[in-house]
Amino acid sequence: MLTGKTGKLFAVLAGFFLTNALLAQFVGVKIFALEPTLGLEPLNWNLFGEVGSLNFTVGVLLWPFVFVMTDVINEYFGKRGVRFITWMAIGLIIYAFAFAFLAIETAPTDWWVGSLQDSGVPDLQAAFAAIFGQGLWSISGSLIAFLIGQLLDVAVFHRIRRFTGEKKVWLRATGSTLISQLIDSFVVLYIAFVLGPQQWSMGQFLAVGSVNYGYKFLAALAMTPLIYLAHACIDRYLGADADRVKSMAADNKAQW
Repeated sequence: MLTGKTGKLFAVLAGFFLTNALLAQFVGVKIFALEPTLGLEPLNWNLFGEVGSLNFTVGVLLWPFVFVMTDVINEYFGKRGVRFITWMAIGLIIYAFAFAFLAIETAPTDWWVGSLQDSGVPDLQAAFAAIFGQGLWSISGSLIAFLIGQLLDVAVFHRIRRFTGEKKVWLRATGSTLISQLIDSFVVLYIAFVLGPQQWSMGQFLAVGSVNYGYKFLAALAMTPLIYLAHACIDRYLGADADRVKSMAADNKAQW
């Protein structure tokens, strides 16, 4: 199955998926406020006894594209395709963080440490370690949540597909994302911030988790047209083979 145009298609989709997954892990260390970013006044929401503005990790800007790629790969390459790239992504993320920790432990050159003092960074080594040296609780929570979310997405996607056939792409794509990300949004926060050293209160955990899921919910709905656009482009690229590829993906016994 993975020959010619089909093989090239899988390589492109998998590459885009893996790049976004890796980037989301590293840039996710930054927390941004949504309202000031959009030029708005803070909403000061009150949820589960917690009051604050809409704060997110920068990683949430990339995860919607990971969701879209998951559903597109699911449609054309089935469970095997999604599971393959999911385990590959986890392996590459672990490798990337291992190398990042190794890079942190290397002895910095003296002149480099203070090279950005004029730019407001007095200790470049400390800044480097703070950005790339994310805590093990955060890394573990993110990886476990990612794995659970992906496997759940696959299962729900194909369960819906069995009832709808080739119709209602939006239902299986968006529906599987909404369900899987409900679990993902809370698992990562619970492991990283409730079980981890920060020891969040249950109110804070539920409030931040609900806000993050609310964003993912709206993002999934907003990106539904992008899924149809991706399908149209891929069907045109594969031509007469498109239906055969999707049929094989729908068959859990398909070998690729």
